[in-house]
Amino acid sequence: VLDFNDPFSTEVKPRILLMGLRRSGKSSIQKVVFHKMSPNETLFLESTNKICREDVSNSSFVNFQIWDFPGQIDFFDPTFDYEMIFRGTGALIFVIDSQDDYMEALARLHLTVTRAYKVNPDINFEIFIHKVDGLSDDHKIETQRDIHQRANDDLADAGLEKIHLSFYLTSIYDHSIFEAFSKVVQKLIPQLPTLENLLNIFISNSGIEKAFLFDVVSKIYIATDSTPVDMQTYELCCDMIDVVIDLSYDGTGTPYDKESMAIIKLNNTTVLYLKEVTKFLALVCFVREESFERKGLIDYNFHCFRKAIQEVFEVRMKVVRSRKHQSHLQKNKRPTPNGTPRMPL
Repeated sequence: VLDFNDPFSTEVKPRILLMGLRRSGKSSIQKVVFHKMSPNETLFLESTNKICREDVSNSSFVNFQIWDFPGQIDFFDPTFDYEMIFRGTGALIFVIDSQDDYMEALARLHLTVTRAYKVNPDINFEIFIHKVDGLSDDHKIETQRDIHQRANDDLADAGLEKIHLSFYLTSIYDHSIFEAFSKVVQKLIPQLPTLENLLNIFISNSGIEKAFLFDVVSKIYIATDSTPVDMQTYELCCDMIDVVIDLSYDGTGTPYDKESMAIIKLNNTTVLYLKEVTKFLALVCFVREESFERKGLIDYNFHCFRKAIQEVFEVRMKVVRSRKHQSHLQKNKRPTPNGTPRMPL
């Protein structure tokens, strides 16, 4: 079991902490994004009363640990070793209930961020302004502006203006929570610039409008090209993945394999094109009908793209194996409790 103190654990599987006050929606977010739970079912979830850890290992890129913390955690409790926890953390997601009085949440956010930053300045601080499905559009914007202003003012008053907070409006009742999690996970993928560059080359040579590289299981997109992301476009891609999996599944085996491919023609002269990249990754493209007439060219370029992705995978796996070996050697060098050297295994 990989633990808080294992440096190999956090190098290979970055740790994401899920924090916030009680009933802010932390466990619901995790269940909807990673366990395919219906948003309505989350109404019956019991409040979390202990730290829950989950490994997310769907592919070589989407590979991390999520630690769900109960809202009543007391940082001043001597039994809570916050330094050990924050030291190996890649991202800290703090969930704020937008439909509640968020003054207490902002105070807890400030305490959490300042403590975490002193231990590990490299943590990405992600603020989910959650449950916005119950707010009007104007109220959403006003709430985000107010929370953004107050949180940054608190940091400025403490002389910590250099701490960067990222803010997202989220809800489990639409795709905003998947979009937000996609942005968080992308920051933890060291190969992201390479993946984006490959996608840019692919779309520019294929006449494609937009392309996403999706983790099929979670519907998190781990990379996209450099053109802006439109929420409606992202939602259509998620819906297409659901359709492909639902239609492919026959009750046995996996519904998504190396032969998976789908074409959906929209009524606005646009084609949605899905192709399997690896067992867990899919490329979903938006193509104009006139460009899709050159499908042979697109498929050839896709073959080159997939080959390049596989090479990135291979390099990543070599690094993982090398670090695992080094970690194993370091453990064997440590003396036993009685002071004698460990025998190599």
